[in-house]
Amino acid sequence: MIAAILCAAGRGLRAGFSENKVLRELNGLPVLCHSLSAFAPLADEILVACAPEDMPRIDALLAPYPNARTVLGGATRGESVYNALKAAGSEIVLVHDAARPFVTEKIIRDCIECVRTYGSGVCALPLSDTVAEVFDGNILDVPPREQFAAVQTPQGFYRSKLLGAYERARADGRIFTDESGVYAAYAEAPRLFFGDRANRKLTYPEDFAPAERAGFGVDTHAFGEGDHITLCGVKIPSAHGLIAHSDGDAAVHALMDALLSAAGLRDIGFYFPETDERFAGADSMALLAEVIGMLRTQGLAVRNASVSVVAERPRLFPYIEEMKQNLADVLGISVSCVGVAAGTNEKLGYVGEGKGITCFATVLLRKGT
Repeated sequence: MIAAILCAAGRGLRAGFSENKVLRELNGLPVLCHSLSAFAPLADEILVACAPEDMPRIDALLAPYPNARTVLGGATRGESVYNALKAAGSEIVLVHDAARPFVTEKIIRDCIECVRTYGSGVCALPLSDTVAEVFDGNILDVPPREQFAAVQTPQGFYRSKLLGAYERARADGRIFTDESGVYAAYAEAPRLFFGDRANRKLTYPEDFAPAERAGFGVDTHAFGEGDHITLCGVKIPSAHGLIAHSDGDAAVHALMDALLSAAGLRDIGFYFPETDERFAGADSMALLAEVIGMLRTQGLAVRNASVSVVAERPRLFPYIEEMKQNLADVLGISVSCVGVAAGTNEKLGYVGEGKGITCFATVLLRKGT
């Protein structure tokens, strides 16, 4: 039988929350629920080690999982796991940080198989960064990183051996940050298996914010008087111009709305209203730069962008590359991360009748600069 021990007794002080971080919502559900749903199909019993003040809320979350129950957590991770080990009735235990909600079925199965084959299974990743030994702000040594691994969870063991290791550690008054440490010190060298970089632990406030945000925008302009239209900052000869308060760059307007939407801000009409004479004949590329500045104040940067122009005329193919480059320059990304497509509406509707054009845009934002 398999027991999953979910460590959920931490207070999340580094996250700066007033509540246990595993009770915070992530993608519409408490973090704990993501971990529960991952282990429920593979574990015969699930024990959630938590603080007494969190038990009522966590017990309510466990209602859909008949094989799950809470156990009293301790002041340290070791105390929490020790209490859960004494309460568990399964031969194999998998200890997991409840704040690692992205654990996959493959990782859990690999952990179980590693325990059955080698007696233990510790999820880990090879290091890609240089490792330095540091003292008082100075680097003392830079050992070969191949000798080190970044340890994750789950960590699997035979219950009796891990419990024995913890009892000896408690007798010696030693505290370990996870099970691999206490097992290595009081049982034997635990076996590693490789996990997944997506199996990260939620620790800081930014970990709870979406790493990427998608946005969508659309804009339409009717044809009127003029001898050119402007799209993505490129003046394109045309039998008619576009009716607009600004320069009528429908492609950029759609892109601006997509960016603002992804950032959770208001639309371009709110920030650049047609009733404001400051924007009469305005350069839409300059307005786009202002939007990028607004995103930067929120710690957001553009990852990629795509614009699609639907128009019967004029022919846009000769201008596509210049349009892409113009957008890339303002967005601050490689031109390879910008897409501009053009097509007709097959003579259907107002676009097909040559009365106007419509532009669509999608973007992906990321945290950071």
